[in-house]
Amino acid sequence: MIIQHHNADLPTPTGLMRTTIYRPQTSGQYPAIIFYSEIFQQTAPIARSAAILASHGFVVLVPEVFHELNPIGTVLAYDDEGKDKGNNDKWAKPLEHHDSDTQSLIEFVKRQSYCSGNVGAMGVCIGGHLAYRATLNPLIKAAFCLYATDIHSNTLPAQPGNNSFERMADILGEIHFIWGKQDPHVPQDGRDKIYQQAVRTGINYQWQEVNAQHAFMRDEGERYDAALAIAMYQQAVALFNRALALTHT
Repeated sequence: MIIQHHNADLPTPTGLMRTTIYRPQTSGQYPAIIFYSEIFQQTAPIARSAAILASHGFVVLVPEVFHELNPIGTVLAYDDEGKDKGNNDKWAKPLEHHDSDTQSLIEFVKRQSYCSGNVGAMGVCIGGHLAYRATLNPLIKAAFCLYATDIHSNTLPAQPGNNSFERMADILGEIHFIWGKQDPHVPQDGRDKIYQQAVRTGINYQWQEVNAQHAFMRDEGERYDAALAIAMYQQAVALFNRALALTHT
């Protein structure tokens, strides 16, 4: 499908959140995917990923995940300075604020005539964590979580008892976990911890470990695996076509 994109500044309890919407040009009602970025926010690789998903018949929303901590439109560079700033933002923003961001995105989707009302989530790196976290909201039907950081380590700030690992039993949507075996950010013992929790809690999940490094989806840099990325897009599209009951009028 040919797509279009535009920005919307959404009100949230913690301030305006710039969100870029990618969607088919053809009129109709389409399911929505909230696409959570890395710590660097909406870089060129993230924009290209969103466009790929939208061209399969989805409304894809890319929020600025650290909108409270940066001027609107901030994009961090893939360098040490950008990495340090992004990590500091990650440790400064409570998970509760991410939860309210997700609710604001859902409310926006519900108001749009071009959305069917069904919503899923997808993300990479911290965005994988946020996509997982989004399924605590009962209106998120499915999530595709790529190398989600900080779930096993509980390093993101949250109120007592509200960290993402402990809350796994509260997830109602379907979760697909994708991990790179050579990813130092989520090592084997971390993956084992998450897997065992998924088994204990009985959530609806699928689990896949691939021979890849962290950020293998990012089409810039030495860790990019194009063949594997294509396979992941295909799996994500299949999930959302099924879980979000893809129809348009």
